[in-house]
Amino acid sequence: MARKLIITGNGLGMALNPKEFSLTTALASVWEESHILSGEDKSLIGQCIGHWSSPRGEDELDKLHLSVTSCDLLESIADTEKNIHWLSEVGRKFPLATRNYIHKVASYFHNVDESLPDFFIDPLVDFIKETKSHVATLNYDALLYENFINNNIVKGYSGALVDGMLDRGFSEDALERRYGNDFGYYMHLHGSPLFYDDDGVTRKLSRYYLNINQQDFGRHIVLTHVKHKVSVINGSDLLAAYWRHLSFCLAESEEIILIGYSGLDAHLNRLVKPYANGKSVKVVEWSGVDTRENRERFWRNQISDNVSLIHLESILYFNQWQG
Repeated sequence: MARKLIITGNGLGMALNPKEFSLTTALASVWEESHILSGEDKSLIGQCIGHWSSPRGEDELDKLHLSVTSCDLLESIADTEKNIHWLSEVGRKFPLATRNYIHKVASYFHNVDESLPDFFIDPLVDFIKETKSHVATLNYDALLYENFINNNIVKGYSGALVDGMLDRGFSEDALERRYGNDFGYYMHLHGSPLFYDDDGVTRKLSRYYLNINQQDFGRHIVLTHVKHKVSVINGSDLLAAYWRHLSFCLAESEEIILIGYSGLDAHLNRLVKPYANGKSVKVVEWSGVDTRENRERFWRNQISDNVSLIHLESILYFNQWQG
């Protein structure tokens, strides 16, 4: 059976529990945990966004991202041997405080205690085992990951999908098919709270070790406004490698399935669009998002004229992976 590419957004979580899987809830929940951010951390973040409550959505996360990027630039031209710094001691704490907060927000999604129903996940697992179809995720929850691990879909080279993670850490070479292997790819396009940096090597925590107090984290989470997501991706060798392989997956797959994806990530749409012509493209989304007419117009503009739009009361009812 021909291979497909499945791209998922946060719609799977929203279909299960829209409150728990909303960005607003995650931002506030982490902010209110007294042991995650110190008073000084909150003060630094509050000074940046202009108020003293939790950040309010991607626009304010974007302001944090730009500020952290600027701080990183200034630190990169400092002369530590001569004790010459462009930032004050307090200012140098801001990037770490912000990255810690962003990591904990992503960890919140990963730790939400919800599971995909069997009537959704079982056909998907069977389909991936049979076809080794590629899966790319844009979200931070563990809904698919948990099932892929438990069903041995992601299990080194013996699984149907590989993510490039070895015992010694991430290696893009590990994504290359050799010795007759025909595995598919599992790509966290916007990163994961499981990824952390260890002496120049990007590693992945076991999901059982991730908790809200986690201190090891890297720069592999794309939680900012869409207009600056590409810069975060390019700043991570791991994420940049996934996006390079996404192009290969788009070319290789006979069909593209977008499920639970809003269509608002322009950088993804630009990449998908050239490959969509001449392929079957299915978009599976919640029927309550807008009228079918408006959504069909939107997807034709964003992806392709040949998009087949599937509107459902719940996207978890979709099981036509083979069709």
